[in-house]
Amino acid sequence: MTKPPVGSNRTGRKLGQKVKKGKLKASSRRWIERHINDPYVQRAKLEGYRARAAFKLLEIDEKHQILKGARRIIDLGAAPGSWSQIAAKVTDSSDEDIRVAAIDFLEMAPLPGVKILQLDFLDPAAPDMLMEAVGGTPDLVISDMAAPTTGHQKTDHLRTMHLCEVAAHFAVEVLAEGGHFLAKTFQGGTERDLLNMLKQNFRQVIHVKPASSRAESVEMFLLAKGFKGRRTRLETVADDQDDP
Repeated sequence: MTKPPVGSNRTGRKLGQKVKKGKLKASSRRWIERHINDPYVQRAKLEGYRARAAFKLLEIDEKHQILKGARRIIDLGAAPGSWSQIAAKVTDSSDEDIRVAAIDFLEMAPLPGVKILQLDFLDPAAPDMLMEAVGGTPDLVISDMAAPTTGHQKTDHLRTMHLCEVAAHFAVEVLAEGGHFLAKTFQGGTERDLLNMLKQNFRQVIHVKPASSRAESVEMFLLAKGFKGRRTRLETVADDQDDP
């Protein structure tokens, strides 16, 4: 069971530490202080995860069981790799039998059992390269992609929503029947067309915000469960067109 860290942080490090002013800007100092005093950051170090984001995936899975039975997983926007660490563990992926493919335009340190592509997911070659890397049909596509922020909330929302939409269409093209799709989005409204597309292709579509996602953050996650399958989807569309 994934529980939020409370009370003792189990690392021996005191919470509430301050950063000396020095030459740091006030905003930078506040960010560092928040980071070093974040119990999820400390717990990630204790448990060997590369980032606190690991607990977002674990908490979502605890409630929605998206990792259960997954045999192959594709991780989009994977750096620094904490979701890929979990994916490799649940799929029993190894360097001899790769079952997890990860992609990010940022460099990632190697991970056992993970084929890492340093490439922009929007590159036209990326989808085929991911499918070749994962070695079969994935049961789960996860995306923690977010566009670099500009400071303009509406622009940042639109850019990240575009990544979410591209990831969703990719998932529909590659997932095994019964598979799941999870992607980061931002509060401010998910595009109606995207939600409609997902509802046509998956049995359940919901928004989730795990406890480990900072309360002040505008991030949420869009979860689509139970992919209906491409043949079923095409038949459904045909049936709809045949209806008077």
